Amino acid sequence: MIARATTVGMPRAATGHAAGARAVAWWLIVVAAMVFIMIVIGGVTRLTESGLSITEWQPIMGALPPLSEADWQALFAKYRQSPQFQKVFPDLTLAGFKSIFWLEYIHRLWGRLIGVVFLLPFLWFWLRGRIPRGYWPALLALFALGGLQGALGWLMVESGLVDRPSVSHYRLTAHLGLAIIIYAAVLWTALGLLQPRGDFGLTRRNQDWARLVYVLVIITIAAGALVAGLRAGLVYNTFPLMGGALVPPDYWLPELGWMNAFENRPAVQFHHRVLATATLLAVAFLWWRVRASEADDPRRAATLMLGAVLLQYALGIVTILRFGQAPPPMAEAVAIGTLHQAGAMVLVTAALWFAHVARRITSSA
Repeated sequence: MIARATTVGMPRAATGHAAGARAVAWWLIVVAAMVFIMIVIGGVTRLTESGLSITEWQPIMGALPPLSEADWQALFAKYRQSPQFQKVFPDLTLAGFKSIFWLEYIHRLWGRLIGVVFLLPFLWFWLRGRIPRGYWPALLALFALGGLQGALGWLMVESGLVDRPSVSHYRLTAHLGLAIIIYAAVLWTALGLLQPRGDFGLTRRNQDWARLVYVLVIITIAAGALVAGLRAGLVYNTFPLMGGALVPPDYWLPELGWMNAFENRPAVQFHHRVLATATLLAVAFLWWRVRASEADDPRRAATLMLGAVLLQYALGIVTILRFGQAPPPMAEAVAIGTLHQAGAMVLVTAALWFAHVARRITSSA
């Protein structure tokens, strides 16, 4: 009754402002969902080796697909000059090229569509004065980040078109990392518009554990991107041991020095395993502490985050066990890898929701 009376008694301008904030929030949630899907599509293009099938970056004209047989032949001729064709798929036919081309084309087209879905409603909300005060600079920054992500995606692809048949794992990690930053920023902004936030509702000790969890989630996903870029998941396909030991025997290569952490496939996979285990344990401990001392909403959010990290950890183990010297059929391999990448985004979403609930203002009523 108190909440209803407060709403009814609000000035018309205030209620209009609240309705505008909700509309902007739901628009941003749609954008965030599209970014989520974009990241999953990116995983499919990587797993199917489709990302290097389009050898030019044409932000405007590239939106049009090949419209004639001559167009297809011209694109295929350019692809045949790439290291991937010459060193990996020298027997690829035009029909096979079309199959990988369409996946990368959809990936790029979906990115352009996200830009349109962001820009046009933003202009509409802005011209009608419905963007809440103080938010339009942040929204412009998000749009700029989207454009930067497109350029970074091309820099990643370009690294695989010179003398190597694969993209730089550093650029792949940066590309995925920026995509997750954009997703998190868009979703966080939307949640803030739907429900205002105040100071942390958690105890100080639980705040510290929550911050540790957020850092571990970020670092673990970055380490997973390095694993993907180096194809490090194709070595030591056993769990929990690697080569019969907790630490793989070729963990340290003297010629690499400290670059073992970024260039040595066994070391990169080992670090990802350790970080994933640390993340699981940290989330479980945070859940235990929140369950014992916090209100209902943080407890439910912590339970959701625990479920997400358990699912992702299980998917990681399945991925390791199913890939190896005798990899699974292509369809199964793509499905497993895609689920693992989607699981990472589910975990990011759960962590964001927990962070939002932990900071949400509690009604005095």
